[in-house]
Amino acid sequence: MSRVNRRSRRGFTLLEILIVVGILAVLAAFVVPSLLGASDQAKIKIAEAAVGRNGDIANALKRYRFDVGSYPTSEEGMEALFKIPSGIDEEAKIWKGPYLDGNPDELRDPWGEEFIYVAPGKFHEDSYDLSSKGPDRKEDTDDDIKNWSEK
Repeated sequence: MSRVNRRSRRGFTLLEILIVVGILAVLAAFVVPSLLGASDQAKIKIAEAAVGRNGDIANALKRYRFDVGSYPTSEEGMEALFKIPSGIDEEAKIWKGPYLDGNPDELRDPWGEEFIYVAPGKFHEDSYDLSSKGPDRKEDTDDDIKNWSEK
């Protein structure tokens, strides 16, 4: 064999490398958007579970109501699940919290925003309304995640 033949068999040509890079780019164009979409859908499902009537927050609010006799007011907010509100007599020992682990600053939706808690609620007048601003992080838009359905 001559020297020229050995040298040409050692590596890939520029054309072969460009073809492989092109194929990888096409594959990435299909895979990356679907992975990003899956991430968004997962965040939405987490927020739905958080504000839902059987989620951790709802269960903590139910335990609070069982002990105290009412849900925390909008002014007390969900902070009442972590530390005793000023309107409750500590001597009565009716507040048996904290009702959630962590601290109030950690209680955020998957997009890092605070949940919106209103009690008594506009839609649940006998209890509370709980919502997340959703992926757009703006209140009162179509992507809000709520514990009620509007008809």
